[in-house]
Amino acid sequence: MHGWETRMTSRDNNRVVRPFEWGLEWTRHWPRFDGSTSLPDQSDKAAMLQYWSDINERLIAHSDEFYAYKTPTDFRLERRKVELFHTGSEAPKKQPRDEWGTFLRFTSAVKSPYPENDHANARWFPARGHRAVIVLPQWNADGISHNGLCRVFNMLGISALRMSMPYHDIRRPAGVTRADYAVSANIGRTIDATRQGIADIRSCIDWLEQRGYKRFGLVGTSLGSCYAFITAAHDRRISVNVFNHASTSFGDVTWTGQSTRHIRQGIEQVLTQDQLRQAWLCISPIVYFDKFERWPRKSLMIYGRYDLTFLPEFSIQAASEFLRRGLDTTIKALPCGHYSLGETPYKYMDAWHISRFLAKAFAG
Repeated sequence: MHGWETRMTSRDNNRVVRPFEWGLEWTRHWPRFDGSTSLPDQSDKAAMLQYWSDINERLIAHSDEFYAYKTPTDFRLERRKVELFHTGSEAPKKQPRDEWGTFLRFTSAVKSPYPENDHANARWFPARGHRAVIVLPQWNADGISHNGLCRVFNMLGISALRMSMPYHDIRRPAGVTRADYAVSANIGRTIDATRQGIADIRSCIDWLEQRGYKRFGLVGTSLGSCYAFITAAHDRRISVNVFNHASTSFGDVTWTGQSTRHIRQGIEQVLTQDQLRQAWLCISPIVYFDKFERWPRKSLMIYGRYDLTFLPEFSIQAASEFLRRGLDTTIKALPCGHYSLGETPYKYMDAWHISRFLAKAFAG
């Protein structure tokens, strides 16, 4: 299984090793950063580490403010042909079938320097009833990933919004072939992408509320799982959660994971694993358990026993935290890895666990 995982994480040769950047310019529009604070010399590593440590401490303490947003005013539905937006270096084996889809579009509440990225996108899979989930695919997911899962949810009477996360598929900036800007060797940009993703998720819930939906859930995979957990920790409307691959620290996953080796190559010239963990603490699920348990909700956490991207030791730590706190959580360990979860037969096992859980959680 480890050999299979390694082959799948090594098949793309279009991963770019980008140079390390502190990304201070991304902090200018964050709450509690008005630009008046004097910035340290970026060549002074000790001063920069202290500065980012202080930033993380402040953002975590005031995370309800950091992850706050204003509801967009330009929600609209757009009908267009479904596109693949392939990210790999090899040509895709299958092209998407010729179909049209309905997409929710709106201006993201968090702005970036890239117009394409700020035009939020979510494919709409409606069903009868007042239950809906927002589906958050994995990092570098193409434009059709998880569409089949959304159709399964429809058969259960659950509507689904399959969201394009920041810098993914139709939101990729011109000239970029992968979702590199969502997770990269730029400290500030990676944090800002996470903040934008969470604002977009909450905006999708606003739109669903406007259409009369009453109960809401999140289904997040890998990076989407991280976004889902932090969103649920800051939004009481979410009563059902699926964390498909889950971990503790954003920095640890990036440092140790096979699929982020190229990012580590850019970072390790400047930072250690411990320093990276601290720099990205404010986007790490483990620090938000106190806020996650503020409201009652049902959760399903799934991880792979042979995962080389989200190492099982981190997933077990996350599972232990759910159980230690007595949270209403179901834990499932599948006999596969990170990439193999998307292959037969494991993708069907995964879909069965998720669908069964959602049906019961919403019914309850």
